[in-house]
Amino acid sequence: MALSMPDSLLVNASQECIAFTPRGDSVYDSPKLQNNPQHLMLYMIYSTDVENSLQKRLAARPAHLARLDELAQQQRLFAAGPLPAIDSPDPGEAGFTGSLVIAEFDSLAQAQAWAAEDPYIAAGVYANSVVKPYKKVLP
Repeated sequence: MALSMPDSLLVNASQECIAFTPRGDSVYDSPKLQNNPQHLMLYMIYSTDVENSLQKRLAARPAHLARLDELAQQQRLFAAGPLPAIDSPDPGEAGFTGSLVIAEFDSLAQAQAWAAEDPYIAAGVYANSVVKPYKKVLP
């Protein structure tokens, strides 16, 4: 694993990667967050899969989703989802090329640490992940 700080986190995995399809709606627009003037900064975590990652993705998916569910329960998950390898919401055997997570964290370092612990990294699904601050403008 290689870290490029403070601007981004690059996690290199020598193994293949696995894809996921996160559940649940965005909770970022919840009343709790809207009424909280001190809510945390958003960060985007953009991860790229290794080639032929589908089977590894499927195997690690429950653990990956559990972490996203935890963020959702804490009302810190803005958006999460996989990047289909083809122009289809259900790419089938074509699988996925990566994932995007946008969530709230206390700091860039905390977002980087959270990303580095993703089960898809341990399973060899992700070739790399980049973490950067994100500012929602629209809608």
